Amino acid sequence: MAVATLGTVVLDCPDPRALASFYAEVLGGTVEAEGEADWVDLRLPGGRTLAFQAAPGHVPPKWPAPDGSQQFHLDLTVEDMDAAEKEILALGAKVLETGDQERGWRVYADPAGHPFCLCAT
Repeated sequence: MAVATLGTVVLDCPDPRALASFYAEVLGGTVEAEGEADWVDLRLPGGRTLAFQAAPGHVPPKWPAPDGSQQFHLDLTVEDMDAAEKEILALGAKVLETGDQERGWRVYADPAGHPFCLCAT
């Protein structure tokens, strides 16, 4: 029996509202923030929540970095890799690695520097 269930994945970043808006464009959903918003929730279709927390002095992870951990990354499944790449780059993502075309993935950084992958269905 499981001890817990996954609630929310939280990303530290310099500007929670801006990063939540980026992921809202990528994944859909509704950005929810109150006041100055050191914490912003992105309510995703299907009921999951992705949250963003202000982290003064945030230092983005490096990709790849054998001398430093990336901490985690998100795998985002897409139907049309080229179309999805065009859209995320227009939103401010940066290419980190072209990935493995045979296995169907490519690596990017979001505007705050967190790595994420687009993965073919």
